[in-house]
Amino acid sequence: MRSLSFLGSAVMLLLAAACGHSAKVVAARKPLQVLVASVQQKDVPLYREWIGTVDGFVNAEIKAQVSGYLVKQTYTEGSFVRRGQLLSQIDPRPFQADLDQAEGRLAQAQGQLAQARAQLAQAQAEVAVAAANQRRVQLDVDRYTPLAQAHAITEQDLDNSTQNNMAAKAQMQAAEAQVGTDRAQITAATAAVQAATAAVETARINLGFTRLTAPIDGIPGIAQLQVGALVSPASGVITTISTLDPIKVYFTVSEQEYLQREREYPSPDKFLKARARVQLELILADGSTYPHKGKIYFADRQVDVRTGAIRIAGIFPNPGNVLRPGQYGRVRAAIDQDRGALLVPQEAVFDLQGTRQLAVVGRDNKVSIRSVTVGETFGHDWIVHEGVKPGERVVVEGVQKVRPGMLVDPKPFHEW
Repeated sequence: MRSLSFLGSAVMLLLAAACGHSAKVVAARKPLQVLVASVQQKDVPLYREWIGTVDGFVNAEIKAQVSGYLVKQTYTEGSFVRRGQLLSQIDPRPFQADLDQAEGRLAQAQGQLAQARAQLAQAQAEVAVAAANQRRVQLDVDRYTPLAQAHAITEQDLDNSTQNNMAAKAQMQAAEAQVGTDRAQITAATAAVQAATAAVETARINLGFTRLTAPIDGIPGIAQLQVGALVSPASGVITTISTLDPIKVYFTVSEQEYLQREREYPSPDKFLKARARVQLELILADGSTYPHKGKIYFADRQVDVRTGAIRIAGIFPNPGNVLRPGQYGRVRAAIDQDRGALLVPQEAVFDLQGTRQLAVVGRDNKVSIRSVTVGETFGHDWIVHEGVKPGERVVVEGVQKVRPGMLVDPKPFHEW
């Protein structure tokens, strides 16, 4: 009886072991579950990126144009200012004194000019009197000459008349000479008035230069010179005001790329229209994309001989002054279109010894490993030039676990 009981126990153990082994075999043969995506085919834009530098649309440097001490700063650094708003004040007292002195000299010169004109008027009157007197004595000479010849008067009367005529002529010449002298004095006095007027205007301009005002609407930077500093035209920039809305972004493209675009649009009109259609995107330093699109503003007049690149300026709206001069970013633009491009998720592509590969799941759910040629990225996808066909399924998740010829259980991949 004991032998039969022992035999039964052994049989039960053998059966249990056999069932456990069979379960392991079934579990081992269960296909690996992977997530797959179909190869998509569609037209996609081709983007190019360049490193960009943000700069103000207009950058106005505020410098002193006269020498003096800064006595006042009336703006807050980094705050918006309007054109004509007072920013800083240079001590105006020396320049006010210069203006007062120049105005005094002008008044003096104007008085001398008025006096010279009065003297000229008097001299001209004396010329008129002398001319009238000379005409009168000339009539006496003309009348006495035939009478003296007829012995109706004495020779002495004719001689007296002749001498009076000569004296009248000399007096008239002297009066005319005085007129010439007075006119010369008027010319000199007029020049003195003009010089004094110019001196007054110069003094007034210099006094105006003591008020440092904003030439544009914009945001001023940190003041480089503070109240109490002695400034002059040689002392450098006091502050800089930048117009920030819109704002410029500079980037450089190669000479070859620029020439390629020129050849695509041979006429200036076509080139300008094509350039106007280009929309620029700005990717900021934190990786975010700036929400406002930009456009090409202009291309520099020359190619940099050191780098072989040409500088391009893009212009972007900047409400709220989010962008500031000096920022860096990546400027991106769609410069072409890839028609019928094949797209696969970036997660599906893996690298093996420098070769890009995909795990393709066939209709029989078996895996084949293919080498592929990829191009640019488009969003979260790679553009594949060679190696797959539209509609084929590629492994997106679980690609590290698959092997060539492996049977898998494919499930659709959903990108979140």
